[in-house]
Amino acid sequence: MPAPKDPIKAASDDPVSATVTTAMPSDAGEVSEKRRRWLDPESLGHGPWTAHVMRWAVIAFALWHIATNLFINEAGIWQNALHFGGFGLIAALSTAPMQRLRDSRWALVLDVIYGFAIFGAAIWVAYAEDGVYVNSMAQRGSGWIFSPMDWIAGGLVIFAAVDLTRRLTGWIIPTLILISLAYILFLGAWLPGVFRSASLPLSDVLFRSLYNDEGMFGGITTISSANITLFMIFGGFLIYSGASDFVIELSRIVAARLRGGGAYVAVISSALTGTISGSAVANTASTGVITIPTMTSNGFKPTFAAGVEAASSTGGQLVPPIMGAGAFVMASYTGLPYSTIVAVSVLPAILYFLSVACFVRIEVLRSGIPAATPRPVDRKKLAAGALNFVLPLGVMIWLLMTGRTPNYAASVAIAVLVVVSWATPTKMTPKRIAQALIFGMRTAVMTAVLLTAIGLVNNAITTSGVGGAFSLMIIQWSQGSLIIAIALVALASLILGMGLPVTAAYVILAILLAPALSGLLADRIVIDALAAGVNDAAVSGTLALFDPSLQADLPSGLGAERAAEVVSSLPMEVSAVLRSSLVDQGQLSTFLLVAHLIIFWLSQDSNVTPPVCLAAYTAAGIAGSKPMATGLTSWKIAKGLYIMPLLFAYTPLISGDGAEALRVAVFASFGIYAVTALLQRHAEGPLTWWAYAGLLVGAIGAFMPYHIWANLGGAVLILVTAWGTRPRHPIGQRIET
Repeated sequence: MPAPKDPIKAASDDPVSATVTTAMPSDAGEVSEKRRRWLDPESLGHGPWTAHVMRWAVIAFALWHIATNLFINEAGIWQNALHFGGFGLIAALSTAPMQRLRDSRWALVLDVIYGFAIFGAAIWVAYAEDGVYVNSMAQRGSGWIFSPMDWIAGGLVIFAAVDLTRRLTGWIIPTLILISLAYILFLGAWLPGVFRSASLPLSDVLFRSLYNDEGMFGGITTISSANITLFMIFGGFLIYSGASDFVIELSRIVAARLRGGGAYVAVISSALTGTISGSAVANTASTGVITIPTMTSNGFKPTFAAGVEAASSTGGQLVPPIMGAGAFVMASYTGLPYSTIVAVSVLPAILYFLSVACFVRIEVLRSGIPAATPRPVDRKKLAAGALNFVLPLGVMIWLLMTGRTPNYAASVAIAVLVVVSWATPTKMTPKRIAQALIFGMRTAVMTAVLLTAIGLVNNAITTSGVGGAFSLMIIQWSQGSLIIAIALVALASLILGMGLPVTAAYVILAILLAPALSGLLADRIVIDALAAGVNDAAVSGTLALFDPSLQADLPSGLGAERAAEVVSSLPMEVSAVLRSSLVDQGQLSTFLLVAHLIIFWLSQDSNVTPPVCLAAYTAAGIAGSKPMATGLTSWKIAKGLYIMPLLFAYTPLISGDGAEALRVAVFASFGIYAVTALLQRHAEGPLTWWAYAGLLVGAIGAFMPYHIWANLGGAVLILVTAWGTRPRHPIGQRIET
């Protein structure tokens, strides 16, 4: 079977294609088709000799990523510097400094020189680390000592991180980086209050930016070099082995005979495609070209069809095991195993896609969509993709669940896919392997550059301690209210998401807000303990420093109301001491994970929330619908993005054991249906006043945390109400909306 005709265009949220060329601000540098041609897997074996050299260099770079994570034992600074240097070269050659120079030959020549200079500078930074330590230790009291070449190389990689991020994503992130550097250089000393920070000398800023664990070549870049790039390469192998075709054909089998089956195909295929790409716009572009026309031919309005595809594709970033880059960042920040994060994310992902499917079902009933004529399944594609999708992905998930590292699991999955493909019509020949490697590296460009650049922001936040100031602001503004804190996080994520890719928005918000949010979650246990009474001398002494009158009342308990008032008024330092004394370490880790998941889910809303909603606009382009109307529709359909974080915060969906999480998920599914019906003003039939009341009360009962009888009553009430709305005569005509 031939390789997909143009998988790059079919799955075009690889960072250098869709995200850049369709989503980038108009004043940012754009990708030229001429520049991108040398990085096109389909052009392998064609074009001038320079293109051949660059393609094979990219293939070697991909193989190095696999080898360095399996066999080569090199220092982290070297791995990360080579990672950024290589992707910096690719980005410089693939993008132009500004729009009017996209096709300029001289601009391309200068960018070739620029790209190789970036690569050389990154290598020099790694090489010079030992010398910087030796020279600085030899001259005590004089700060960090850099040679002229160190300054040139260090300055170039920082400039390149800012410039290439501007070319790939626009001006928002570069502006944040420049503000962050200015903040620790001089701006912090000028600011009042909690944002005041001591200024650092330029040599100290350079050292911390390059060599700190929080800097450019620290922990965040390791996430990209050690994990994300390998998963991107694995995605390339899945696409070139026919696994993406298998996803579509399997979805058709599952949903072919259902009314509005094309919409269910969109939901299922986007969920499965998310296991390959973990990217919202990629899912929209790749599956939408098939599912959106199918939905409109079934009778769905173009706006609704595009909204379903955008909302479903957004959910692709929530589907384990890849989850965009979120799972890897989360594992790094929380210190929890990657397998734990993947395991707790399964039920929420299922509930999210169930919420989209509820919108589809209600729209089918409301608009009188008939049963679709079954489309023939391409059995060759099904057979070719089955082994290439199921077995490698199954092996990878099994390895992750048994505690193997993500990079090892991805590498083994690639090897398994290559072997099993020879038992299918889509054999992974050497040429197809080379194409898959190029595709994977092309997909990883923006993430690699972005996460390295974000290290500059992370370093400034960590060095200055401004993250604590933001946490303090959240605590003060929320007045100890968790729901207000979540609303503030949602608002911040939406604003950041208008100009940042989802991963960048999540990383920045996680750095700034996750400690405050996890602290508010832990404070519920602290409040319960203080309300019931505490005999711990350390706790009593800590509170006495804050308010001596509490010491006498503490053993008998302060009562719930007074305990809540005390905890909400405590300084951050006192609250931290109380949490460490009254909340065990396992619970604190769980609360930190819950906080990160809340932020991660809310950071996805920018894909579907106007005025800037890339997935929705991509779907609108395919459907021919109005972009803003499509954005509003996709925002409504994606309401699971707001329901799940509330379940994370107030129920044991994440923090409980398997049985508790399953119970919450089952009853939440009834509540999700009720919320959908209320938003659509239609259940199994049009809603009357008593149906509104029944669904509202039933949803409250179904979502009620830790109340099994309320859950049961709510579920029954929703079922009875929905049944009662059924029309007494068959729907024989389309109901206009």
